[in-house]
Amino acid sequence: MTLESVLKALNELANPETVTFKEKKFGVVANNALGVFLKDIKLIAKEIGNDNELALELFDTGIYEARLLCSKVFKPKDVSEALMEKWVVTFENWEMCDSFSMGLFSKSPFAVKKIIEWSSREAEYEKRAAFATLSSYCMADKFAFNEVFESFFPILKREATDERLYVKKAVNWGLRSIGKRNEDLNRSAIIVAKEIDLLESRAAKWIAKDALRELSGKKVNILDYPRSIYRP
Repeated sequence: MTLESVLKALNELANPETVTFKEKKFGVVANNALGVFLKDIKLIAKEIGNDNELALELFDTGIYEARLLCSKVFKPKDVSEALMEKWVVTFENWEMCDSFSMGLFSKSPFAVKKIIEWSSREAEYEKRAAFATLSSYCMADKFAFNEVFESFFPILKREATDERLYVKKAVNWGLRSIGKRNEDLNRSAIIVAKEIDLLESRAAKWIAKDALRELSGKKVNILDYPRSIYRP
């Protein structure tokens, strides 16, 4: 597909009422948005497949849905640090942040490096990108050893006092994701959650209690990664 044909497809699906609906229902405030649901963007992405050149053209249009589509069709292994930095500073809501973080950044060669770097950023969605990437990285790299994930615990504790909604939710998400990777990380994450609960912060206490509720529950889904160790 060409840039022109993709933009035509997006415009045919455009609906200003969808922009308003997503803002009111999901808190997705977006500039230059056409009003296309993510499920329809995914269908277009499936038709396109991986196309790095088209992805870059889509992003540079500045159209919200075209940028979402970029995150779906750019090949993760080909992404550079320069591109990641170009994209992360443009995030204006959680939907855009998570689309790039989960589908692209977590599968890139620079995932761990950017998790560490972005976690100390001040901008809300740049910081969220660190933890959204972390959460997805727990599934994206099925062979990484526990030491990699244990290195994230001090970062999670440090940022657990950030009261901003989309940061604290992402910190919680990251902690829960690590705790579901295997039984050893589950025990470690529970200890960290209890330490976070001792912090004098409403955000920290919410993060801790919500994580403990899932990670200590009988129905917690432990993934057993890496399988070579936990399912030999």
